Amino acid sequence: MHERKSIFTRYFFISIGCLSFILGTVGIILPILPTVPFYMLTVFCFAKGSEKLERWFKGTDLYKNHLEIFEQKRQMRVDTKLKIISTVTILMAGAIYLMPKGLIVGYIVIGLIWFIHVFYFIFSVKNAK
Repeated sequence: MHERKSIFTRYFFISIGCLSFILGTVGIILPILPTVPFYMLTVFCFAKGSEKLERWFKGTDLYKNHLEIFEQKRQMRVDTKLKIISTVTILMAGAIYLMPKGLIVGYIVIGLIWFIHVFYFIFSVKNAK
Protein backbone atom coordinates (compact mmCIF):
# COMPACT_ATOMS: atom_id res chain seq x y z
CA MET A 1 0.00 0.00 0.00
CA HIS A 2 2.83 2.39 0.82
CA GLU A 3 4.44 1.62 -2.56
CA ARG A 4 1.20 2.45 -4.40
CA LYS A 5 0.99 5.86 -2.70
CA SER A 6 4.60 6.52 -3.56
CA ILE A 7 3.99 5.74 -7.23
CA PHE A 8 0.86 7.92 -7.25
CA THR A 9 2.80 10.82 -5.68
CA ARG A 10 5.64 10.39 -8.15
CA TYR A 11 3.35 10.42 -11.18
CA PHE A 12 1.37 13.34 -9.74
CA PHE A 13 4.52 15.48 -9.53
CA ILE A 14 5.68 14.36 -12.98
CA SER A 15 2.27 15.26 -14.47
CA ILE A 16 2.19 18.70 -12.85
CA GLY A 17 5.82 19.23 -13.91
CA CYS A 18 5.00 18.38 -17.54
CA LEU A 19 1.97 20.67 -17.54
CA SER A 20 3.94 23.57 -16.05
CA PHE A 21 6.75 22.94 -18.54
CA ILE A 22 4.28 23.20 -21.43
CA LEU A 23 2.70 26.37 -20.03
CA GLY A 24 6.10 27.94 -19.39
CA THR A 25 7.24 27.14 -22.90
CA VAL A 26 4.04 28.60 -24.37
CA GLY A 27 4.75 31.66 -22.20
CA ILE A 28 7.90 32.32 -24.23
CA ILE A 29 5.63 33.04 -27.22
CA LEU A 30 2.53 34.41 -25.48
CA PRO A 31 3.34 37.28 -23.09
CA ILE A 32 0.23 36.58 -20.99
CA LEU A 33 1.79 33.39 -19.55
CA PRO A 34 4.77 33.93 -17.21
CA THR A 35 7.63 31.60 -18.18
CA VAL A 36 9.78 31.81 -15.04
CA PRO A 37 7.16 30.85 -12.43
CA PHE A 38 6.03 27.89 -14.54
CA TYR A 39 9.63 26.76 -14.99
CA MET A 40 10.21 27.12 -11.24
CA LEU A 41 7.24 24.83 -10.67
CA THR A 42 8.63 22.45 -13.29
CA VAL A 43 11.98 22.15 -11.48
CA PHE A 44 10.24 21.62 -8.13
CA CYS A 45 7.88 18.95 -9.47
CA PHE A 46 10.54 17.12 -11.46
CA ALA A 47 12.80 17.11 -8.37
CA LYS A 48 9.99 15.49 -6.38
CA GLY A 49 8.92 13.10 -9.12
CA SER A 50 11.96 12.07 -11.15
CA GLU A 51 15.67 12.78 -10.83
CA LYS A 52 16.08 11.88 -14.51
CA LEU A 53 13.53 14.52 -15.61
CA GLU A 54 15.07 17.09 -13.27
CA ARG A 55 18.54 16.51 -14.77
CA TRP A 56 17.08 16.64 -18.29
CA PHE A 57 15.26 19.92 -17.67
CA LYS A 58 18.28 21.54 -16.02
CA GLY A 59 20.32 20.58 -19.09
CA THR A 60 17.99 22.34 -21.55
CA ASP A 61 18.62 25.78 -23.01
CA LEU A 62 15.13 26.78 -21.82
CA TYR A 63 16.19 26.30 -18.21
CA LYS A 64 19.58 27.92 -18.73
CA ASN A 65 18.10 30.99 -20.45
CA HIS A 66 15.17 31.60 -18.13
CA LEU A 67 15.84 30.16 -14.70
CA GLU A 68 19.43 29.12 -14.04
CA ILE A 69 20.68 32.56 -12.95
CA PHE A 70 17.69 33.03 -10.66
CA GLU A 71 18.09 29.65 -9.02
CA GLN A 72 21.83 30.01 -8.49
CA LYS A 73 22.24 33.72 -7.67
CA ARG A 74 18.70 35.03 -7.06
CA GLN A 75 19.21 37.34 -10.02
CA MET A 76 17.03 37.90 -13.08
CA ARG A 77 17.37 39.77 -16.35
CA VAL A 78 15.51 43.08 -16.40
CA ASP A 79 13.38 42.06 -19.41
CA THR A 80 12.31 38.89 -17.58
CA LYS A 81 11.38 40.89 -14.48
CA LEU A 82 9.36 43.33 -16.58
CA LYS A 83 7.56 40.47 -18.32
CA ILE A 84 6.59 38.93 -14.97
CA ILE A 85 5.46 42.26 -13.52
CA SER A 86 3.45 43.02 -16.68
CA THR A 87 1.78 39.62 -16.60
CA VAL A 88 0.90 39.94 -12.92
CA THR A 89 -0.47 43.43 -13.53
CA ILE A 90 -2.65 42.27 -16.44
CA LEU A 91 -3.96 39.26 -14.50
CA MET A 92 -4.72 41.33 -11.40
CA ALA A 93 -6.43 44.02 -13.47
CA GLY A 94 -8.54 41.31 -15.10
CA ALA A 95 -9.46 39.91 -11.67
CA ILE A 96 -10.51 43.36 -10.46
CA TYR A 97 -12.55 43.90 -13.64
CA LEU A 98 -14.35 40.56 -13.21
CA MET A 99 -14.94 41.00 -9.49
CA PRO A 100 -18.44 42.00 -8.38
CA LYS A 101 -18.71 45.76 -8.00
CA GLY A 102 -18.42 47.10 -4.47
CA LEU A 103 -16.45 44.17 -3.04
CA ILE A 104 -13.90 46.37 -1.25
CA VAL A 105 -12.16 43.50 0.57
CA GLY A 106 -11.52 41.76 -2.76
CA TYR A 107 -10.04 44.92 -4.26
CA ILE A 108 -7.76 45.32 -1.25
CA VAL A 109 -6.59 41.69 -1.34
CA ILE A 110 -5.83 41.78 -5.07
CA GLY A 111 -4.11 45.15 -4.73
CA LEU A 112 -2.00 43.83 -1.86
CA ILE A 113 -1.00 40.71 -3.80
CA TRP A 114 -0.08 42.87 -6.80
CA PHE A 115 1.97 45.23 -4.63
CA ILE A 116 3.87 42.33 -2.99
CA HIS A 117 4.74 40.83 -6.41
CA VAL A 118 5.96 44.15 -7.79
CA PHE A 119 7.87 45.01 -4.60
CA TYR A 120 9.53 41.57 -4.55
CA PHE A 121 10.72 41.69 -8.16
CA ILE A 122 11.89 45.30 -8.00
CA PHE A 123 13.61 45.30 -4.62
CA SER A 124 14.40 41.66 -3.73
CA VAL A 125 15.51 40.13 -7.01
CA LYS A 126 18.79 41.60 -8.23
CA ASN A 127 19.30 42.47 -11.88
CA ALA A 128 21.45 40.03 -13.83
CA LYS A 129 23.86 41.23 -16.46
